[in-house]
Amino acid sequence: MGLLDFAKDVGRQIFDTDAEAADNIKQHLEIKMTGIRNIEVDYDDGVATICGDCDNQKIREQAILIAGNVKGVSKVIADDLRAPKPPPEEVSKDEFYEIVSGDTLGAIAKKYYGKSSAYMKIFEANRDIISDPNKIYPGQKIRIPLD
Repeated sequence: MGLLDFAKDVGRQIFDTDAEAADNIKQHLEIKMTGIRNIEVDYDDGVATICGDCDNQKIREQAILIAGNVKGVSKVIADDLRAPKPPPEEVSKDEFYEIVSGDTLGAIAKKYYGKSSAYMKIFEANRDIISDPNKIYPGQKIRIPLD
């Protein structure tokens, strides 16, 4: 499953009908994010298409994760969600991870950093997606900072 594909029936429910999905996803992004402007969202049969301007690539990726982790979204198309290319020394070394049954942030931290106590590093990188480090769910996609 690629970064732009998500589990449709998991995540935070922010809309009840397809007719309200685009507006609610847009509002959700505007509330959760800074550094994103001129945002437009279309929604059709589980596919959210996001357009706009982001201050940097990390904000762009975060917007995709936030939209994709909404219940009812199975794919995010972000071809027109623009961000300037970072200089080579600022390229993110983050990895994206899909939560599986039985995962905890501590177990994920142990896998990536060698110690479960580093789970707060993962939580902090995903505050817009995870409201509580003890409340993650299978199918959710998160960012793992590797730098």
